[in-house]
Amino acid sequence: MDNPQQDGRTARKRRAIVDAARTLFLRNGYAGTSMDEIAAMAEVSKQTVYKHFADKQRLFTELITLDISRIEVEVHPLEAAMPGTDDLERDLREYARTHLAVVMQPHLLRMRRVLIGEADRFPDLARAWYENGPVRSSALFAGWFEALGRRGLLNVPDPLLAAQHFNWLVLSIPLNRAMSLPVEAALYDEKELNHYADEGVRVFLAAYGR
Repeated sequence: MDNPQQDGRTARKRRAIVDAARTLFLRNGYAGTSMDEIAAMAEVSKQTVYKHFADKQRLFTELITLDISRIEVEVHPLEAAMPGTDDLERDLREYARTHLAVVMQPHLLRMRRVLIGEADRFPDLARAWYENGPVRSSALFAGWFEALGRRGLLNVPDPLLAAQHFNWLVLSIPLNRAMSLPVEAALYDEKELNHYADEGVRVFLAAYGR
């Protein structure tokens, strides 16, 4: 017969292990984290960790797979409305500000850095992260720009290339810095991020606007 109390304790221990592993992997990286440290932070025995996860590689894989699946970027109203915009500069700036603020969240920056560092060891995880982030964004933006080109608001002979230009004009400067410095807290305040977003839009429209 199942024991709900025992099942509850087991589930709590597993969550504690996963939470500890997340903290340590994102802080110290894969190579810099040991199963002993995970057990200590989770306040369980090392044997309990191995009971739930056969080895560090499987724990890391399950953790990151879970976190990627849980990344739910709130759908901005402009995602659907942008092709019909009545003020392209205003709406691109509003969206770019939100997009940059999401990408620059410290926990997402840490995960990006860990996956870049472990791309050779965990290529499927790195690919999943890439497809869930830059690929998804570029496809969304390309759809916008193709529609806006048909309306005569943009000159975009290659919508996907234009999408990638837009994405990285907005993200590249703050994100590049974040990949090179410790991320203990937010690296930029809202005013600074908004400035990068606005300038990215300005340069994009200078290149692609009519």
